[in-house]
Amino acid sequence: MKEQFVAYIRSLQNTITTALEAVDGVAAFTEDLWDRPDAVTGQTTGGGGGRSRVIENGAVFEKGGVNISEVHGKLPESMQQYFGVTNADFFACGLSLVLHPKNPFVPTVHANWRYFELYSPDGNIVEQWFGGGQDLTPYYLFEEDAKHFHTVCKEACDSHHPDFYEQYKKRCDTYFYNAHREEARGIGGLFFDYLKTTEDMSMQDWYAFVTEVGNSFLKSYVPIVEKRKGLPFSEANRNWQEIRRGRYVEFNLVHDKGTLFGLRTNGRIESILMSLPPVVQWRYDYHPDVGSEEEKLLEVLKHPREWID
Repeated sequence: MKEQFVAYIRSLQNTITTALEAVDGVAAFTEDLWDRPDAVTGQTTGGGGGRSRVIENGAVFEKGGVNISEVHGKLPESMQQYFGVTNADFFACGLSLVLHPKNPFVPTVHANWRYFELYSPDGNIVEQWFGGGQDLTPYYLFEEDAKHFHTVCKEACDSHHPDFYEQYKKRCDTYFYNAHREEARGIGGLFFDYLKTTEDMSMQDWYAFVTEVGNSFLKSYVPIVEKRKGLPFSEANRNWQEIRRGRYVEFNLVHDKGTLFGLRTNGRIESILMSLPPVVQWRYDYHPDVGSEEEKLLEVLKHPREWID
């Protein structure tokens, strides 16, 4: 399964970066190949690695990354406690992307699709699962964009199980939530984790589901970008975008499990923190004007909605 999924994410990275370069029209992704140190020997290689692709200062994308990684080795003690295992080795691979557009009317987007294996001391697989999802973080709320994004997510789910969209949409609303702010990070999408073999779903079934969600990403996001990227915006719009980006940073550094895993498994810092936006504001006790479009967004973030009838 790991060879199959690694081949998939390598191909998907090529597909997505090619499409996004066409959308931007100016900037191109730069590629960075990296090795992860071996946790046992201390050598600079031996623990896997990855291929990071980053776009910056484009016509559309101010900063973004589409990264793949394949890492393995001894699971650190802190993560062994987290997973409830001892003396475990692991393998993890996945594709993770975050795009921060320049125009405040174009939403930030995040997506991740990953596969994980845990091994016993004799090398046998004792656990394996898939995880991932995709979610949208607008700065100004266009309800038709929210409905489009969620409709594509639902279509990807419905071909595998009629309950998947409702189930993973709720998990997304719960997971991407800044509890210390009592507000969601964005308007959600899908979030799933620990997708393991069951009576109804084999690992190959889960592979088919996760890859269908991954294949739907461009359809869910690119039409929104094309529709909004040319809208004129003011300095006030840009300031609001930067304030909301601060909330994005807070979630990624305080709550995000992927960031935690990367930092605790000697991951590559540049790739882990690629998700952070380039320009951010934190204003003391800031509140938008009553009745403004900015306040409208906050109301939705505090009370997650159903976007599909």
